[in-house]
Amino acid sequence: MKTAALIPARYASTRLPAKLIQDLGGISVIQRTYVSSVATGVFDEVWVVTDHKEIEKQILDLGGNVFMSKKAHQSGSDRIAEALEAVDADLIVNVQGDEPFQDPKSLQDLVSVFDRPKVKMASLMCRISEDEAYNPNTVKVVLDEKKNAIYFSRSPIPFNRERTEDIFYWKHVGVYAYMRELLLEFTSWPKGRLEQIEMLEQLRLVERGVKIQMVETEHQAIAIDTKEDLDRARNFLRSIL
Repeated sequence: MKTAALIPARYASTRLPAKLIQDLGGISVIQRTYVSSVATGVFDEVWVVTDHKEIEKQILDLGGNVFMSKKAHQSGSDRIAEALEAVDADLIVNVQGDEPFQDPKSLQDLVSVFDRPKVKMASLMCRISEDEAYNPNTVKVVLDEKKNAIYFSRSPIPFNRERTEDIFYWKHVGVYAYMRELLLEFTSWPKGRLEQIEMLEQLRLVERGVKIQMVETEHQAIAIDTKEDLDRARNFLRSIL
């Protein structure tokens, strides 16, 4: 089974303008995401899918693969689905363009669950505290006994009615892996009601009854959304060089 990482890289960003081309240790954020994805050794191919010539140039300067997409896409999943016309792979992993430090073990664990014939989609999760669970920007997931997602929410789920002290929560880490056919089918569906309420695209799949196999990781990714995030990434990079 051929595996490809596709990195959606939209140029426009609200809280940190042009964040993907900001300098991060001598190369840009998107270049570092590309390089670290390749370095994991998990993928047969790595592609950046972008709507902007500067990002295209930066990846080509590295000798990388780039697909130029339309500018009008509602989600990263829609953007990478368009790129499948150029990418010949069976398993597609959606790697976030603003997460420059990819973890080989997490990605290998994610890809490995597709050895099971019934798995068509998977994603990552990590444990968080109850305090973190009350942050609506942190997406939580609850599971069935086989670690398939039952529901995703910005609310703290499950609700700790009895104030049990040893409860923990699962945070959804937004790295998705899809079998090619499911990704193409998913992005052709209209938005579901729950998706529109919570503004979480994965709920479109839950509403349709698609099983999403969740995989635990201990890796805490640095996602760059603000200037403070960028400073934190630069400090982290200095600490490991």
